[in-house]
Amino acid sequence: MADLQDELHSTAEVGELDLDHPEPMSGVFEPPPVEAGPGADPLARARTLLTDHPVADGYSGLPWALRRLSWYDLELGESAVDTDVPRLREGHVGALFWSLHLPGALVGERAVGATLEQLDLVKTVVAAHPEGLRMAHSAAQVTDARNCGRVAVLLGPAGAAALDDSLGILRALHALGLRVLTLSGASWAGENGLTRFGEEVVREMNRLGVLADLSGASDATVRRALTISKSPVMCTRSAARALRPHPANLPDDVLVELGATQGLCLVPLTAEQTGPTVRDVADHLDHVRELAGPGCVGLSGTYDSGAAHPQDLSDASGYPRLVAELLGRGWSETDLALLTWGNVQRVLRTADFTSRAARRRREPSMARIAELDG
Repeated sequence: MADLQDELHSTAEVGELDLDHPEPMSGVFEPPPVEAGPGADPLARARTLLTDHPVADGYSGLPWALRRLSWYDLELGESAVDTDVPRLREGHVGALFWSLHLPGALVGERAVGATLEQLDLVKTVVAAHPEGLRMAHSAAQVTDARNCGRVAVLLGPAGAAALDDSLGILRALHALGLRVLTLSGASWAGENGLTRFGEEVVREMNRLGVLADLSGASDATVRRALTISKSPVMCTRSAARALRPHPANLPDDVLVELGATQGLCLVPLTAEQTGPTVRDVADHLDHVRELAGPGCVGLSGTYDSGAAHPQDLSDASGYPRLVAELLGRGWSETDLALLTWGNVQRVLRTADFTSRAARRRREPSMARIAELDG
């Protein structure tokens, strides 16, 4: 990100985003916030903080989970899934990235078609639940949705297979609202890192404002993407490998580099990646914050993805318990506000800024994989 660093510094710094106590979410069915000082019960303090700085959750598997249901009502409550509007409100979730990932190994036209079906489903579900959900494609729209008492829904991540090795399809998906693409599962983003075409995909993503998700990518792909991306990268489901040796978790040196490039590590609330208790999740958050910095750590519920979750974090309503644990560990309210809301907003804003700058000097890429990697 070196050549845009000076420009990016002219925008709001990480610690300045959304920390000026904006108006609480309207339309939330809960008692008025309790005045909770440092000596108050941590859970009461957590709920008070989350009223002003709700959770921007980096990953939800809800679209695919809803495909198997013949009928559902997310506004009244839906016991067949982990996520519905009442539980999102109880958990103080203000924004949610809805995954377009596909199960199995779909490739080519089948992967493109299935991704489009997922995208259509998300838009249909959001339109059917207007009192609780609202589509958003930018940081400003996320804030608007939250201020109207709605949960902002962002599209992505989608899998790299959804592109079918076509930058034209990438642009079409972006035009339909895609905000995040995972750089794994394609020939141009493998164990040996990004190919020449893969690097062109990242450049075009920067031009469009589509964020790169590096969770599940090879270490070589992660390091190369960190080097060439002018926009911050995200790891939508990655914890600390030093604490739990899961392949999607990040080694310490990558966490340090992620912090240096102002990327974002969204720690998943899954027993497999972080452990079976709230304390285990908090240990990972402590570790990532120490190495990458408080401006580069966030939360990823990973609900409705088929994963088992830690005790007391079984669904989207559990975030106050996690924040209470972090308050008990001495996290400042400023760092917690970044963790829950500010860091995701900063990455979205920076991606939009980078995109506007790139479009002034770069035309849409017409590169083909056969030309670069053939």
